[in-house]
Amino acid sequence: MALVRLGKMHLRWCGECNVPVLEDEVCGRCGSPTAAVEMTPPGDARPAFEHDLDHARSLLDQQYGPGSGEAFLPRDQVHVMNKVPGLDRMDEIISNGEVVATLRYDLGLGWRSLSRVRSAAHIIGVASKNIVWADAGAVEPILGSQNLMAPGVGKVIGDFRRGEEVIILDPNGMALATGVARMDSDEMRTAEKGVAVKVRWSERPSAPAERKRSDWTMALEANVNVMRRRTAEGVDFVKRLVDEHPGIPHVVSFSGGKDSLATLLLTREAGYDLPVFFIDTGLEFPETVDYVHRLKDELKLDMVIGKAEEGAFFGNLEFFGPPAKDYRWCCKTNKLGPTVKAIVEHYPDGVLSFIGQRRYESEQRAAKPRVWKNPWTPGQIGASPIQDWTSMHVWLYIFKSGVSYNPWYEHGLDRIGCFLCPASDMADLGIAKSSPAYERWEAFLKSYAERKGLGPEWVEFGLWRWKKVPPSIMEELKRNIPGFELTRKDGQRTGEGNLRLRMQDGFSPCTLGFSIEGAFSRDLDLDRVASMMSMLGEVENGIQDGWCSIGNVTVFREGAIIAKGQDQEQIRKNVEKVRRAVVKAEECVGCGVCIARCKEGALLLTQGRILVDTNRCIHCGACIEPCPAISFGDAAFDF
Repeated sequence: MALVRLGKMHLRWCGECNVPVLEDEVCGRCGSPTAAVEMTPPGDARPAFEHDLDHARSLLDQQYGPGSGEAFLPRDQVHVMNKVPGLDRMDEIISNGEVVATLRYDLGLGWRSLSRVRSAAHIIGVASKNIVWADAGAVEPILGSQNLMAPGVGKVIGDFRRGEEVIILDPNGMALATGVARMDSDEMRTAEKGVAVKVRWSERPSAPAERKRSDWTMALEANVNVMRRRTAEGVDFVKRLVDEHPGIPHVVSFSGGKDSLATLLLTREAGYDLPVFFIDTGLEFPETVDYVHRLKDELKLDMVIGKAEEGAFFGNLEFFGPPAKDYRWCCKTNKLGPTVKAIVEHYPDGVLSFIGQRRYESEQRAAKPRVWKNPWTPGQIGASPIQDWTSMHVWLYIFKSGVSYNPWYEHGLDRIGCFLCPASDMADLGIAKSSPAYERWEAFLKSYAERKGLGPEWVEFGLWRWKKVPPSIMEELKRNIPGFELTRKDGQRTGEGNLRLRMQDGFSPCTLGFSIEGAFSRDLDLDRVASMMSMLGEVENGIQDGWCSIGNVTVFREGAIIAKGQDQEQIRKNVEKVRRAVVKAEECVGCGVCIARCKEGALLLTQGRILVDTNRCIHCGACIEPCPAISFGDAAFDF
């Protein structure tokens, strides 16, 4: 995956106190110099909660035997997590000032821990499996970034399968390298040729480093100076914005997550007791809603609550189908709509809203200014006091406050949102399944898949999260699951009556861009639709995978339609052109009116319907209308 740089990486480490220090080259607790932590961008590091660490320890125990996890990640010191780009979820674990392991979720395989060499040295004394000794002749080649070949294997400890993580020891029993087995343990014991272990990391063997005790109280003391500066700057920002906007109400937008909590605490530290604005999308974790109300009582907040309409999601679900990363109709129905409605109702003359937005969350947020106006929420001015804070800044500030935070952070989630959000990693959805709210969603997915002729793997591996599943995801599943294919059976087409199109258009609060998501009232004959769309231009054909597109508009077999771009009016015009082509394909009565209008002879009447000869079509569009199907069919818009 490409590196994603969203801002300066601030994480440093005090070796004396054995705690993270942000920004400062000197520890605020002991005065010792700090060193930059080498980690993967964007570097939005956060505290490792006990749930995270117990999960990692469990993986290490599974891989190397009981006791390995405790030896690798002691309970008497501070550990940090850093989420890094990957096909699914991937986190680096940082201890003692360096990355010691990577936790990676592989689609089709699940979690595994990839250990670095110096930290793996700490578990050699307790490890009872997945250990490979190298002979003397293999040491230097391994240090030169070569793999361990079968002739270089000295002995093998424990039984393991090809693809499992292993630790390589030198002839003296010291950690030399870590990597992935390319043979089963039995084969490795007897093989005379071939790669035994694909080496990831290697280091010249040395005695395990000393590890000093530490805790988060010490970390707060070590960061006292930087957090004093950050807090003062955030407070000044809040005061300045309030002074600059005296004629409108001021509120704090609160989602139930850590960033909006830090923003709320900053406004209170600035001396303001602002109302808190919470939108209940109807898709929040029940635990999040409970937490919001508990915090209201804890801090005695004046809370304004906007709610999505009853049935805003599940009422539209049968028509639109499941939302997806590239088909986020729910952002409009359940987030944007209720937000606009609540703002108009409570703040008709405008509002200054302090929002917990941070540049390290995404490239879209990194590109946004610190103060902005959203054209889709009229009268709202958004301002982020923590735009340049990392996750670690936020958590240190919250820890210092002593205020309670959302319990989901201590159960494995690093970001809080809708429990069924298609933007979630498969690993995060696995965590979300522990909430009772997920049961209804999973039941719908299974029913939908059965109706649409999709195999169980569509639900099991979260392929519903895309309308167009990326090739990288399919390649990963095929690599990890021999013979994997996505089942798609041609079943009976769903939907009755004349064709209708229902659409949601507007700004997406989730992607921070304009898009149109729509759904026709029945499944489409994609071969005919793609043929008819040729009247408009060159069609990109993915019919085998259930889609076809022209320009920035994509149509799917199950009736979905997606369009994105910068020019909103042009997008709407393009969607209208495609709508007409779809109606013409689906409702054609074979009257032949359009044949006479085609000077290129590109239209054919086949089985009572029009088809386009793409070799002759010049995409002039002269044949689209007049057309009885378009003029008299009930193919209207519903917004």
